[in-house]
Amino acid sequence: MQLDVFTLIPHAFAWSTEQRPVSAVLGDELDLRLFSYRDYTPLANAQVDDDPYGGGAGMVLRVDVVAAALDAAYGGVPDHRVVALTPQGRQLTQEVVEELALEERLTLLSARFEGFDERVVQHLASDAISIGPYVLSNGDLPAMVLVDAIARRLPGAINDESGAWESFSAELEGGLEYPHYTRPPEFNGWRVPDVLVSGDHGKIEAWRREQSRRRTLL
Repeated sequence: MQLDVFTLIPHAFAWSTEQRPVSAVLGDELDLRLFSYRDYTPLANAQVDDDPYGGGAGMVLRVDVVAAALDAAYGGVPDHRVVALTPQGRQLTQEVVEELALEERLTLLSARFEGFDERVVQHLASDAISIGPYVLSNGDLPAMVLVDAIARRLPGAINDESGAWESFSAELEGGLEYPHYTRPPEFNGWRVPDVLVSGDHGKIEAWRREQSRRRTLL
């Protein structure tokens, strides 16, 4: 997958590219490219945002700046999916992640402060996604969330079994993952459930499925 991120602070992504699962597929299954709006702005002094019409606090990322960046990278608005990261977008779910992970090319548009000029979302993006019903000061964190979530669904990012038996997976009927325990078997009087150390894999699987259902229904 070629995954392009347009941002005001490309260096913010340095940490995430050094961590698994992104690092495991970077340069192989994942071609991650970072573009700075400031490198392509047609405005003086690397200006990228402006005051909102009608007044109000905050700065708005300009539509001409985003258009210039897309034009420099693709020669215009690309044919592949362009996702604006904005609270007004559709809610990010694992189903949406699986959908995006099937794309051969994908572009993410990040903004800061008051977000995009609405014309970016309406005319330059083909999709809009929100990572949750809350407000952040920038779109780079949502972009990193998407990069990580997509990367771990690419071949070689994680163990196949890990990807099959996890929260929201088909194996768990879209539910939450069951509890996990490891050594020591007892700590401060808190014991690992007996079934997990029984060696009976049939009972273990049944217990895990039941725990998953209980967690999901809470």
